[in-house]
Amino acid sequence: MNILQINSSARSEGSQSSRLAGSIVERLKAAQPDASITVRDLAAQPHPALDEAALGALFTPAEQRTPEQTARVALDDALIAQIQAADVVVLGVPMYNFGVPTQLKNWIDAIARAKVTFQYTANGPEGLLKGKKVYVALTRGGFYRDTEADSQVPYLKMVLGFLGMRDVEFVYAEGMAMGPEAEQKAIASALQQIEEVVAA
Repeated sequence: MNILQINSSARSEGSQSSRLAGSIVERLKAAQPDASITVRDLAAQPHPALDEAALGALFTPAEQRTPEQTARVALDDALIAQIQAADVVVLGVPMYNFGVPTQLKNWIDAIARAKVTFQYTANGPEGLLKGKKVYVALTRGGFYRDTEADSQVPYLKMVLGFLGMRDVEFVYAEGMAMGPEAEQKAIASALQQIEEVVAA
């Protein structure tokens, strides 16, 4: 089993979402000791945004690309290869201003490529990243689960499903900004959720 852990916090150190993602991986590893683990920290290894230069490179035929364009596409290719090889994907996702971090959006933009990770058919779009289990560790300062203010879960369900990843479990740590006691309670709740969803 190949496990890919994506930490999307803007902080390389002290990130609770990354710690919870790591706890999920540890639980998976305990059940599958021979599993291989790849960790990509998007703060330590930031991926460039999808800008005009990147679009130009992607839409230029490979044999016509400049060296700079080839190098830019290769950055996305590396992320695509990682997720294609993964059996399990674990995302650490804090909430920033009601959305996902820019770091995660850049990663999603990199791995979402027509005719590679999804394709359009006569029956509609088809995701090509099938057969993967996804765990998402969410950390929030307040309480947003199952409310209209939670834009993260609908977005992640939609975009992951679009790419073919429909088996997704969410773990919530909420109220993290409401004092030390509330933070401890949130982490304890999330760890309990991890035991339940990973064992399921």
